[in-house]
Amino acid sequence: MGGKNKQRTKGNLRPSNSGRAAELLAKEQGTVPGFIGFGTSHSDLGYVPAIQGAEDIDSLVDSDFRMVLRKLSKKDVTTKLKAMQEFGTMCTERDTEAVKGVLPYWPRIFCKISLDHDRRVREATQQAFEKLILKVKKHLAPYLKSVMGYWLMAQCDTYPPAALAAKDAFEAAFPPSKQPEAIAFCKEEITSVLQDHLLKETPDTLSDPQLTVPEEEREAKFHRVVTCSLLALKRLLCFLPNNELDSLEEKFKLLLSQNKFWKYGKHSVPQVRSAYFELVSALCQHVPQVMKEEAARVSPSVLLSIDDSDPVVCPALWEAVLYTLTTVEDCWFHVNAKKSVFPKLTAMIREGGRGLAAVIYPYLLPFISKLPQSITEPKLDFFKNFLTSLLTGLSTERTKSSSSECSAVISAFFECLRFIMQQNLGEEDMVQMLINEQLIPFIDTVLKDSGLQHGPLFNHLADTLSSWEAKADVEQDAETVYNLENVLLNFWERLSEICIEKISEPEADVKSVLGVSNLVGVLQKPKSSLKSNRKKNGKVRFAIDTPEAPKGNEKCASSEGENSEGSEGGAESPLSHKSSDLVSPLRKKPLEDLVCKLAEVSISFVNEQKSEQHLQFLSTLLDSFSSGQVFKILLSDKQKSVVKDKPPEITKLAEKNPAVQFLYHKLIDWLNDSQNEDGGFLVDILYSALRCCDSAVEGKEVLDDLTKEDLKWSSLLQVIEKACSSSDKHALVAPWLKGSVLGERLVALADCLCGKDVESTGSSEFHSAEQWSLLRLALSQHVKNDYLIGEVYVGRIIVKLHETLSKTKDLSEAASSDSSVSSVCDVVHSFFSSAGGLPTPPSEDLLLTLFQLCAQSRERTHLPDFLICKLKNTLLSGINLLVHQTANTYEQSTFLRLSVLWLRDQVQSSALDNTSLQVLLSAAGDLLSTLVESQDTSLLGVYIGSVMPSDGEWEKMRQALPVQWLHRPLLEGRLSLNYEYFKTDFKEQDTKTLPNHLCTSSLLSKMILVARKKKIVLENNVLEKITVAELLYSLQWCEELDNPPSFLSGFCGMLQKMNITYSNLSDLGDTCSLLQLLFDRSRKNGTLWSLIIAKLILSRSISSDEVKPYYKRKESFFPLTEGNLHTIQSLCPFLSKEEKKEFSAQCIPAFLGWTKEDLCSINVPFPVRLRIVTMNSCTGAFGHLAIFNSCLQTRSVDDKQLLHGILKIITSWRKQHEDIFLFSCNLSEASPEVLGLNIEIMRFLSLFLKYCSYPLAESEWDFIMCSMLAWLETTSENQALYSVPLVQLFACVSFDLACDLSAFFDSITPDTVDNLPVNLISEWKEFFSKGIHSLLLPLLVNAIGENKDLSETSFQNAMLKPMCETLTYISKDQLLSHKLPARLVASQKTNLPEHLQTLLNTLTPLLLFRARPVQIAAYHMLYNLVHKQLFRKGIIKAKTQQEVCFVAFKNKLMPELPQHDQDKLRSDGDEEEEPAFVYVSPPAALMSLLSTQEELLENVLGCVPVGQIVTIKPLSEDFCYVLGYLLTWKLILTFFKAASSQLRALYSMYLRKTKSLNKLLYHLFRLMPENPTYGETAIEVSNKDPKTFFTEEVQLSIRETATLPYHIPHLACSVYHMTLKDLPAMVRLWWNSSEKRVFNIVDRFTSKVKARATTREVMATYTIEDIVIELIIQLPSNYPLGSITVESGKRIGVAVQQWRNWMLQLSTYLTHQNGSIMEGLALWKNNVDKRFEGVEDCMICFSVIHGFNYSLPKKACRTCKKKFHSACLVTNGLHLATSPLVRSVGRPFSEVFHWKLSLQ
Repeated sequence: MGGKNKQRTKGNLRPSNSGRAAELLAKEQGTVPGFIGFGTSHSDLGYVPAIQGAEDIDSLVDSDFRMVLRKLSKKDVTTKLKAMQEFGTMCTERDTEAVKGVLPYWPRIFCKISLDHDRRVREATQQAFEKLILKVKKHLAPYLKSVMGYWLMAQCDTYPPAALAAKDAFEAAFPPSKQPEAIAFCKEEITSVLQDHLLKETPDTLSDPQLTVPEEEREAKFHRVVTCSLLALKRLLCFLPNNELDSLEEKFKLLLSQNKFWKYGKHSVPQVRSAYFELVSALCQHVPQVMKEEAARVSPSVLLSIDDSDPVVCPALWEAVLYTLTTVEDCWFHVNAKKSVFPKLTAMIREGGRGLAAVIYPYLLPFISKLPQSITEPKLDFFKNFLTSLLTGLSTERTKSSSSECSAVISAFFECLRFIMQQNLGEEDMVQMLINEQLIPFIDTVLKDSGLQHGPLFNHLADTLSSWEAKADVEQDAETVYNLENVLLNFWERLSEICIEKISEPEADVKSVLGVSNLVGVLQKPKSSLKSNRKKNGKVRFAIDTPEAPKGNEKCASSEGENSEGSEGGAESPLSHKSSDLVSPLRKKPLEDLVCKLAEVSISFVNEQKSEQHLQFLSTLLDSFSSGQVFKILLSDKQKSVVKDKPPEITKLAEKNPAVQFLYHKLIDWLNDSQNEDGGFLVDILYSALRCCDSAVEGKEVLDDLTKEDLKWSSLLQVIEKACSSSDKHALVAPWLKGSVLGERLVALADCLCGKDVESTGSSEFHSAEQWSLLRLALSQHVKNDYLIGEVYVGRIIVKLHETLSKTKDLSEAASSDSSVSSVCDVVHSFFSSAGGLPTPPSEDLLLTLFQLCAQSRERTHLPDFLICKLKNTLLSGINLLVHQTANTYEQSTFLRLSVLWLRDQVQSSALDNTSLQVLLSAAGDLLSTLVESQDTSLLGVYIGSVMPSDGEWEKMRQALPVQWLHRPLLEGRLSLNYEYFKTDFKEQDTKTLPNHLCTSSLLSKMILVARKKKIVLENNVLEKITVAELLYSLQWCEELDNPPSFLSGFCGMLQKMNITYSNLSDLGDTCSLLQLLFDRSRKNGTLWSLIIAKLILSRSISSDEVKPYYKRKESFFPLTEGNLHTIQSLCPFLSKEEKKEFSAQCIPAFLGWTKEDLCSINVPFPVRLRIVTMNSCTGAFGHLAIFNSCLQTRSVDDKQLLHGILKIITSWRKQHEDIFLFSCNLSEASPEVLGLNIEIMRFLSLFLKYCSYPLAESEWDFIMCSMLAWLETTSENQALYSVPLVQLFACVSFDLACDLSAFFDSITPDTVDNLPVNLISEWKEFFSKGIHSLLLPLLVNAIGENKDLSETSFQNAMLKPMCETLTYISKDQLLSHKLPARLVASQKTNLPEHLQTLLNTLTPLLLFRARPVQIAAYHMLYNLVHKQLFRKGIIKAKTQQEVCFVAFKNKLMPELPQHDQDKLRSDGDEEEEPAFVYVSPPAALMSLLSTQEELLENVLGCVPVGQIVTIKPLSEDFCYVLGYLLTWKLILTFFKAASSQLRALYSMYLRKTKSLNKLLYHLFRLMPENPTYGETAIEVSNKDPKTFFTEEVQLSIRETATLPYHIPHLACSVYHMTLKDLPAMVRLWWNSSEKRVFNIVDRFTSKVKARATTREVMATYTIEDIVIELIIQLPSNYPLGSITVESGKRIGVAVQQWRNWMLQLSTYLTHQNGSIMEGLALWKNNVDKRFEGVEDCMICFSVIHGFNYSLPKKACRTCKKKFHSACLVTNGLHLATSPLVRSVGRPFSEVFHWKLSLQ
């Protein structure tokens, strides 16, 4: 069973045990008894029987439905939920008949499960019910009465989603018009079900007695059922028509007669109480007569609960209270109002509604309006107590902290006050109480509390006064009018008292003063205040209120700006023109008196005490009441004099206008003396005075006069700010703003600010933020699309600002960062950002300067970053204004036209570096991004087209590009040339300046990409096409350069970051049109255009069908031009085999019958720079042979006879025109045409050797080999001309031919040797091969002697690859017969002969050369594998495999070197007297080089922890250092392995002394990868043994660069493998002495190294006569790091002690000797052999052969005649004359024995 507390497995689709049991019951037909449920009859709707066919009705139920219905009866929630979901799905998917079969069983299941405790199950039940309804529709009708009661309860479910699902199902079953009928149809059953739940059910009866349900769950279910039943009963009442309710009246009476029902009103669960009160309200509404009969129960149940403060209950409770008061008229007879109801109500409202004021207080007015007069007596005390309680509740912290609560209390107070006043008007005591004891104290309290001032009190007060005033205006009864006037008079008298009291205090509270000003302002314009605060839900109105008054006044009420907009003055009146039309006459006079009194008190405090708060109050007062009468009050008698020292018109105006007098006598002094930044209230007084002027002209005269002398800049700023913030204030000062006085003063200000600031960086009086703000405000603010000030003055100010920015470019960085430029930016940005009129010419000039500053690098403008950011934002705002407010933008805009000219000049004429270009592109991109938003859709295309250079300008820029790019295509054979071009090096130019073509193409590309990014399609597609083509030209030029300067690499990186890439640009536009343009230019000009086609086809994966139309007519390419030639060469890799044959066929006829002039086109003059070459330059053999070579290079020509035919033609040229073959001649005298032809002939011969297997005649071989050697001699003799590109290309191709010939002869097998002439191989070996290497070896030494740091990718060292690859085929004999100059070092200790030492000293330093080909060639020459390859291929016959290996090993150069040390040892040593100890070094040249390399490697890898893998960038300087270091060690280890055992011991001692091996091992564990298996290499990995860097020998190819990233890791693994094999003892010693971390790293890595699968066990058997010795050697998993274990096998004929000695000796040999296991066993065998031969053991080590230097015991003791190893004697510090045995006489035997064992 699935329980709710059990963990369910995620994704477990298997049903629970109960489900599976039910499924088994369903499947077992007739074997299990039927399970019917609680009843067996059909009438009680029992569960579906388990056995199919048990009853007739069962056949109607689908088996799947039967299974699901059984699952619904399970206890497990998850089972029920899934079953219900499955049931709903089945109802949707199954046919109607199958679903109808479920209907008899559905009601009981639904009625039970719709009350389930789990809310998800209830929701799923209603959703499934809806699906059932949609399927069966009207067939549900017979079962409707059974489910309707529970269905109605489900619609009132406390879980909203479940209730909503039930309502959806109900609406799906019945349309809205039919729902009442459906409810009426089932009303009896519904009522019965609901009454049973309310009156009969208990928590125990509702839950299944057979199941153990927790008490808490049972209680919760019962409470939910009761709640749903009450709400369902309410829903029933609301649904039923009135005529249907009569039939249920008896049932309602029965329900109401039960005490249990009335107890629900006091239930502890809030949801139950809320549902109860909702039902009471519905009963009062729909069956009032029944409720009246139960008045004795209803009244106390509802009214005595009036203090219930639960937020769930309150809304329903107060609704029930009002319905009870309305329905049950005699309700107060059943409760004691004064003792039971009112105390509870009073306590509740005194506490502010206990947090529910927003819910409860709207019901208070209806509540008191329903109170009969009898229970409110004495009413004065009742209402006084009621209103006092309301105000007390307002003072609670909970109410004050909530604006909604506070607003509800205030609204209720004024509503109740107005109601009480209306009901008791004329009763003096009541009116006095309401005004004097309630309203006025309330206002006084609010004036003291700033928190309440922001509430709606003042608005409600104004609304209350307006209602009284309106009633007095329309009332016909004189007594009523009299009473209302007395009320208002009393109110104004008391209000004046408290207001004046607040203002008259010497230390007036700021809160009180502010409150008084707010109160007076609201009272002056009540309707406008109430308009914004009126509740959306309406408000309480009284029947006697007049609706016309609010309507009429509401229309007049408007905001200040709307009411006064456009007015320029008004007549003087007691109140201002704004309020005179809005205020009732009953309010006008008392309000005017109050204002005058307040003004008089305030001015006295200002004059006497300089009170700022009174001055602020006065400002607020005058803003609402700007009248001459008030200003008269403000002027004392002595101040009412004539204004002096002013123009006559001002003096005359002041005489008649008190406001002007006040302005000059008081306000000006206040403004000038004010130090407060927030002095805007003084400016408000100024505007109040201006309102009193009769016309706008008078106001202008006053302001002009003040502007000239009196007003400070700060005051002017505040005046203009106020004008911009209010339309009526702007109307007062508009003539002044447009006038000349203000304009001239602002122009002078701009001139002063800009002029002073730019010339000095110090501060002055003009450096004021207020002054800049004033300029910014004057320029940026607009009114009705017009400037705030005169347009002529705007232009003059802009000119001043422009002059400041123009001078910025000439200033230093310190001056540029001064505040003036920043302030100018702020002003101009505000000017452009404002929605002004059309741009003016000065503003466009300013915009151009901004653009130039933003588009130039910081090095030129000297502007800091923050200022550049400001300039950019200012520029964009200006461009945005420009494009949005100009129709024909480009034609009308000076800025756009001038910016185009400036951009063209920058990219085509100026010297730009990467930083400058990046800034320029960014600025241009920002400019175009803004232009995109223009209404003129063609603007972008016009602008880009204006920037586009002409064809002539493009050509000029292309010709200005340096021609180094040609080097790579020429070397790789992708292009062919037969004329020389100037060698322009970047070093001759500015190393930071970019070529103009790169700048122009990148700028236009940026523009095109911006247009495409904004999804703008340019009308002129040619712009895109040309831009893309030119950028591809620039990118291809950069790509073809070898070792480009750093600034060009930075240029490419910059384009990559800006997404200006090959792929992005080539995706633009139509591919066909782009290809057409490129083909046209390629066929016209060739060179880079041809390479671009190849790159585009490759990068875009363009199919041959798309390209074919451009070269369909092959004959159109002939006669050849340079453009046609280069086009064909670039297309060759993408042409089909047949197409290449067609091009080849066009070339073949042209080879025949040419004259000497035709071959080379000698008579054609050639220009000094790249240009279109005339037709004759390519119509000869050069062009056709170049095409043929390109086709042959892709192996598309397989006609062997054709190749031989061309070879014969070339041979005939040799006979007919010998002088065109550059054999052993001075190339300085050769023409470029002849050089080009020779290059193509050599290329053809190289390709011929690679791809033609047809046998050649001896004469043809002679021609090829002799020509090759002659060309090599020419190359060798013209070393001084290698700087000439064509000569260098000639040298490279000649080396290639020599290399290909060497490779050809090296690849000959016994199967192919018969196809060659008889003496060809011997001639090759004895003459030609020797001639090649005798030329190349000195040539290599000379070539690298000049410069040791040139990289292999440079054009100057392009010869190194073919030269070095050719030298890898040199033999040992050719090396030993070298003719190199002697190179010996005086301090060098060596046993080698001079010629061999010279060779070592010459070749060894090459391992440190900067170029990788030289390093690899030096390694190959020193290692020398030639003879090994010859033996392996069977060319040199050998008798046995051992002989082959021996001869091959002996024919290496490096393995022969140790023999010289061995000979030296033999000559120095004495057979009888062995030297004690000698340090012998490996070749000194190698060790000297190794010392230098160790220092370099320490700088590269020394700081890296051991075990952290370092990735070396290929072809970098570090790469060459590491490569040379590892190659040097491979040579040393090879040398070590070739040495004898004795020499190896001496060499290992030397390595241990220098610690070189330790350094190597540390470096190796920084270079070897964690996983040394082949990655994505060409080597296939077998299924059994994956190939690793340890199992496969590293292939060091000179030309192959694809595997360069793996070279260093592979080589490091190879070196480590060699050290493990050849120096195991030294590696073990290093490992044991290393720190723990390194120890673990080495152990873990070495354990993974497996050269081959092994059993880690070696068995050795030694047999001599009848003696048999068998030893078993066990190897550890980390061998050779771990110790070897020697175990005993068979032992026959050997004594035990001797056996132990031999086992110990073998273990010693295998542990401490540096060699393989076989070498250790061989050493041990020799030791045993000597023992059997009679040689005595050394009495120190008890061994015949010494375990280290492999010598025999030769040092004899003169006393005992025993012989010892001299090494043993030296090691133990013993005197040679006396043996240890002699000197140990007299010692205890144990001590001697211990000493012996220690020696072992």
